[in-house]
Formats: sequence, C-alpha cells, structure tokens
Amino acid sequence: MGKSTVGGKSRNKELLYVFMTWLVFCTLMLSGHYSSLIELTMSSTSFPISGKSTFSLPTKSLFPIRNTKENLPDGKKDGVLDSCSGRYIYIHDLPSRFNVDIIKNCNSSLIKWFDMCKCVMNGGFGPPATNSRDILQEHGWYATDQFSLEVIFHNRMKKYQCLTNESSLASAIYVPFYAGHDVSRYLWESNISVRDAAGVDFADWISKQPEWKTMWGKDHFFVAGRIIWDFRRETNKSSDWGNNLMLLSEVKNMTVLTIESIPWSPTDIAIPYPTYFHPTSQEEVEAWQKKITQQKRPYLYSFVGAPRPNTQRSIRGRIIEQCLDSREKCKLLNCNISSNDCYDPGRVMEMFLNSRFCLQPTGDSYTRRSTFDSILGGCIPVFFNPGGAYGQYVSYLPKNHSDYSVFIPESDIREGKTSIEEVLRKKSEQEVVKMQKEVIKLIPKVIYVDPSSGLNTSEDAFDIAIKKVLERVNTTRREIVNGRTLTIDKLRKKPQQSRQQYDEDYRLLE
Repeated sequence: MGKSTVGGKSRNKELLYVFMTWLVFCTLMLSGHYSSLIELTMSSTSFPISGKSTFSLPTKSLFPIRNTKENLPDGKKDGVLDSCSGRYIYIHDLPSRFNVDIIKNCNSSLIKWFDMCKCVMNGGFGPPATNSRDILQEHGWYATDQFSLEVIFHNRMKKYQCLTNESSLASAIYVPFYAGHDVSRYLWESNISVRDAAGVDFADWISKQPEWKTMWGKDHFFVAGRIIWDFRRETNKSSDWGNNLMLLSEVKNMTVLTIESIPWSPTDIAIPYPTYFHPTSQEEVEAWQKKITQQKRPYLYSFVGAPRPNTQRSIRGRIIEQCLDSREKCKLLNCNISSNDCYDPGRVMEMFLNSRFCLQPTGDSYTRRSTFDSILGGCIPVFFNPGGAYGQYVSYLPKNHSDYSVFIPESDIREGKTSIEEVLRKKSEQEVVKMQKEVIKLIPKVIYVDPSSGLNTSEDAFDIAIKKVLERVNTTRREIVNGRTLTIDKLRKKPQQSRQQYDEDYRLLE
C-alpha cells in the first residue's frame, strides 16, 4: 500500500509539472512574448519522470523583461504597453570593413570605370538635382543612383523610432552590411575567391555573435541594393556572374531586402529602387501629387532606355522601332545617344510628366528603376513581362494589376502581333484618368523620405519594408514555438532553380 501511495504522489508531481509548463506556455503565447517562449524551450532544467524520461522547466525567469517599466528601451517608463511593443529593432555594430570602409574609396574601388563618390554623398541620396528645366520642386530632389539603397536604408534605420540598445528586447536585428557595394567592386574580377571573400567573412562573423543563437539568424535582416542575381552565382566557374553570398547557409537563414528578388525564395523581399524624390515633409509630397495631377500630357506614351544587343532575349529594339513609327504619339529618350540626359533627373521626369503611359520592358534583369520614376511622374507603367513588377513588389503595388498598369506580352511584340499604340489608344479617357489617379496615390509608398526631416510624412517604402520584416520574423517565431522545423527547403514554394528556369517560368506566366 505504501509503495502504491508513493507512486501515486510521484505521478501527481509529474502531472503538476506538466500542468505548470503548459500554463506558462499558454500565458506567453497569449501575451505574444515569443522570444521568452523560445528561451523557455532552449534553456531549461530537467526532471525525471517515473525513472524513464525527463521533462524540463526553465532555469530563467518565466516572465519576459521586455515590458517592465525598468527595462523599456530609450527611457520609456510609461507602463507595460508602449507604442513600440513588438517593433523594437537592434542594429548590429558591424566592423567597418563591412560597410563604411567599402565606400570610403568611392572614386576608384566601387566601380572601376566610375567615380561613385557623388552617389554615396548626402546619406546615399547623391547630389541635389539641378532643376535646369524648371520641372522639379525646390527641395527634396537628388540625382540618386539606382544602386544606393544600402546607404539610404542604413541612414534611415539610424532614425527609426523603435531602436533598442538591448538585443534581447528586439523583435528583429538589422545588419548594416553593404552587400551590393561590396559585390560591385569585383563583378568583373575573374578570381571567384576575391568576389566571395567579404561575404564569407561576413557570414563567419555574424554567426559567431551571441545574438545569432537566439534564432540562428532567422530574426536578422540586411539590405542588398542590387538585383538578386548579382549574389547567386550558380557554379564556381570564373565565367559565371556575381558572388555566392545568397547561397551561404548563414545568409539563407536571414531576411534579405533587395531591389529585385526571386519569387520562390522565402528569404528575399523585393522593395522599390530609390527614386530621385526624398521629401522632408508630407506637404512636399502632397504638393508634388497636386502638380502632376494637373499636368498636361501631350504624348500617348514614352520610352526612356537603351537597346540591348541580344535581340532574341530583349524586345527593346522592337519597342524603339514602334515608338519612332508612332512619331508625335510617342516620345523617345534613347540612352545610347543621350546618355547624359538619362542621368539628369529633370530630363527624365520631364519625359514622364509629359506622357500618359511609360514603357517598362525588361533589360539586364526583369525589374527597372524606371518603373518607380514613372510612378513618381504619374505616368501609367506598361509591362511586357510579369517579372517586371507583378511577381516582385507585392507589398507596394495593388494586387489588381490593371488598376495601375497595362500588360502586353513580350511574345506579341517580338513576333510583331501587337501595336503598342493601338493597345493604348483603346483605353478610354475614363479608364486612363482612373489608372492615373491610382498611380499618383502610390507615390508615398514607393519613395524613401529624408530622415533629417523628423519623418513628418506618411508611410513610405522604408516603413513598409520594416513592417514586412517584422511580420516575417514573428511568423517564424510562432513556427518555432509550435515545434516546426524551418528549413529553407521546406519553406520554398518550389526547389532551387537556375536563372534559365527562372526566365522560363516568367515566359509561361505571360
């Protein structure tokens, strides 16, 4: 009898331990304190159960320190709930060799043939734009380079309202690695070890930091300000393009914000290219929107760009031919002939302001910075491949593509089946006005505002990117809490594909 009683007491203890653990888990789940829950599962003390197995109770405090008055970041002592709850971000103090040292020798090392110092000045905005054609507003306009996003984002991140110096309190961790500026130094380098060196060094350094082990990098993110194929060299052949940064196991665990992503990758998020407009107030944004709403547009459509030598892959030559044939209906700025004009914000914006539709064919890759410049000018973009925008900027552009754009299949242009002018002329005045209004409404979402302004503007491209990162990290935390193994292969919508297969996928989507 005594033996049975002892056994019963032991089982009661076991049930009590199980109940206590379940109660703690439920409490943390309901309160949204996932980081504490992860600590609970990763750091624990084991207790024997009937001499056969063990179960664990945490060795750390059961309740998170995140929302106590004494531990709120940045001196906030307002109580348990604060406006930054769930939005705190910690910035890694990266060695300077991963960011500022890369752009220090901007006159020769960033790109061999160009002096890039102007491009990285003013926090990545570049020099103030000259308003030679009296097109632009007095303030907020810069000659911004299309690949300057890393510096822009880093400077904006320093002004983020919910920064914390305590990494344990952060919902996400920003890593200011200038990956795009790094790879641009060596894109034409034949030695792949040189191309890969900084990325390998970065992956090794970040994985050794104490913050890494909390979620093995799944709460980390960085910005790569070039197209994703610059970081996904598929083989070790020196003739293949780019480095292997995005294929490193550590980087596969991180979220990467890029100007062009791969849709099947769970770690890439496409965010807008930088435009020329970086306003300092909401009033500047609204004044520009009002200006372009009232703008008279004498041309039906326009194209700003250069032809491509590979005529089988590119339709640009056919587009230029059609534009020239349309005469007064189409305005052409051929960047092979007028290259200086194509880098002049006033000249480019004049083209878009005077056109109802702006052609956005693929070039070296599917996306174009010109897409966002045309939106900035209130000009309705015309796409020829779904990869130009529809498969990319899902958090920025309307789901119903016909609300703000026109789609003409590449194959129709290549085979001479379709006249661009005829397609666009069929749009009624009412349709055009409605689409243009939708385009103009998009402007605040696709620009990066000046952080020196005190951020007195509506939600911009940066804000949307941060929301997406936090959403993804929180989803990952819930997955970990629920005991699911988050491997890259399981999360991918489809297996790893080559650039050739990627191209074929988009051709099929036409």
